[in-house]
Amino acid sequence: MGRVVSRVKKYKPVTPGRRSYEVLYDKEVSSATPYKPLLEPLRKTGGRNNQGRITAAHRGGGEKRHYRVVDFKRDDKIGIAAKVVSIQYDPNRTANIALVCHRDGEYRYILAPDGLASGDQVVAGPEAPLRVGNAMPLARIPVGIEIHNLQIFPHTKGRMVRSAGSSAQILAKEEDKAFLKLPSGEVRLFNTSCYATIGRVSNPEHTKVSLGKAGRRRHMGRRPRTRAVAMNPVDHPMGGGEGKASGGRPPCSRTGLIAKGKKTRNRKKASNRLIVKRRK
Repeated sequence: MGRVVSRVKKYKPVTPGRRSYEVLYDKEVSSATPYKPLLEPLRKTGGRNNQGRITAAHRGGGEKRHYRVVDFKRDDKIGIAAKVVSIQYDPNRTANIALVCHRDGEYRYILAPDGLASGDQVVAGPEAPLRVGNAMPLARIPVGIEIHNLQIFPHTKGRMVRSAGSSAQILAKEEDKAFLKLPSGEVRLFNTSCYATIGRVSNPEHTKVSLGKAGRRRHMGRRPRTRAVAMNPVDHPMGGGEGKASGGRPPCSRTGLIAKGKKTRNRKKASNRLIVKRRK
């Protein structure tokens, strides 16, 4: 095997902000403008709801974005091959996306798996070959193969295993059920009619990137975060106290929800019966 080349680019510390500044460099990612018919406007909320109240803290500002309409379903183009036009950056997710042109002339965006390149062919359907980027039902995927963009229920869009570098694995099959190990370590039951895409999601080195400076985080739409123990009691349950008090109570959110150790999953949730083994 050849030497694995890191795609993380580091800079010389010519300024304080450049000292820890790192970016991902991938020659496969195109610098071309996005495909306009697949763009939609993306309106910012600043973390406010329809009453103007903050429901998501530390949001606001950032560069303007367009939403890229990604085809997560993949099962409505059965047997129609598509050619990868380009691999593109998507500011709305950690993974890259691929612009594909189907044989019938329709363009779509799909999640780009790791290893997919411009000029490759992808296809969806039960008879699709076992190749990176192809989508097929779990019934047709061998045990042990890495998959992503997984449907929870048949004929819906893929909702699981979509972040950069993630993948799930089929452990076993029984009749119309498949046992899958998810990235969290949870083992869960899925219907074998659910579609999934072969391979792991692209951009696996996303977690290795260091932003380097606060301004880069502001460009991404994230505002400064104030420590809870530095606030007043009126602002946070952990605020107040004389000197550097550590809060005097277990770590919690602004609304009092315990942050470490408290189980928050609903015991009566219908999908609990599909979980074979919980994550650690």
